Formats: sequence, C-alpha cells, structure tokens
Amino acid sequence: MLQQMLYRGPSRQMLHEGYAKHGRIDDQAPITTSSDVVIDAPLDRVWAQLINLPAWPTITPSIRDVRLETVIEVDAYFTFRLYHVPIWAQLAVVQPSRELTWTGVSLWFRSIDQHVVEPLPAGGTRLWIAESFAGLLAVPLMSRARLKMQHEQWLRAFKQAAEQG
Repeated sequence: MLQQMLYRGPSRQMLHEGYAKHGRIDDQAPITTSSDVVIDAPLDRVWAQLINLPAWPTITPSIRDVRLETVIEVDAYFTFRLYHVPIWAQLAVVQPSRELTWTGVSLWFRSIDQHVVEPLPAGGTRLWIAESFAGLLAVPLMSRARLKMQHEQWLRAFKQAAEQG
C-alpha cells in the first residue's frame, strides 16, 4: 500500500511519448480503470461530439472552462476543469473515427485518458475509455471505484447527448 501511495510513475514526457502515443496507459499506476457504453448513434456523430472539446461542458456539468490552444491535432494542448480541478492536457493520439487519447497533469498527478470508438455490426457505436492515474498520494485522494464512477457518469451523459443528436 505504501509503495502505491508513493508511486509517481513515468515523467509526463515519457507518459505522452512512450505510453499514450502507443495506445498504452500506465498499467503500473496505482489507479487504472476502463468502462464502455453502447450508443445508439452512428460513429460519425459520436466522433464529432468527442472531438468537439469546447462543447464538453454542454454534455456534463462536471467539465468546465475547456480551452483548446489550436486545432485538434497530435501534441495540441488544452485545459479544462473537472469538478473544479484544473487539468492541463496534451493530445497524444488523434486517429479520426477511432481514438482520442491525451495525457494530463493536475496538481502533482499525471494521467492518460484513452477514448476509443468503434462501429457495431448491428448498428450504433461502442465508446470505451481507459485511464491511468498516478502521483504522490494519489491512492488516498482517488480510488479506482471513484474514477470508474466518474467515467461511467461521463459515458452516460455522453451517450444521452449523442443519441439526442
């Protein structure tokens, strides 16, 4: 437990270049989780909503103040507030109609957030999210269950918004 509490993980640079850009989260991080949802909407609509970062606050009140410094492209920076906590993020993967992944820093924590979309044979789209979260004292401040709950809230809100069109 103490080792997990003290785990800082790789540097932000290594997380970004060596993990996120290669479709990996930090599986050694003390907090990792993944969740998915099936959305009754075409892949193009789901993807368009996912990459519209400035519109994320219209999907859920937990996200605020999204600021994108440039266009959606690999290595672009953006900032936002999640539950009033500021996050500085950098896009690592922008694979159209497939994957949007970024690395983020907040306080002394580092994370990788990976969103993958895929069309389903029977129609609709599956949206999957995985995250690794690490940093000094991450364990007492965030639990796997709490992070999973946040992901599932995001996915439910995202599903509702995408299905409403």
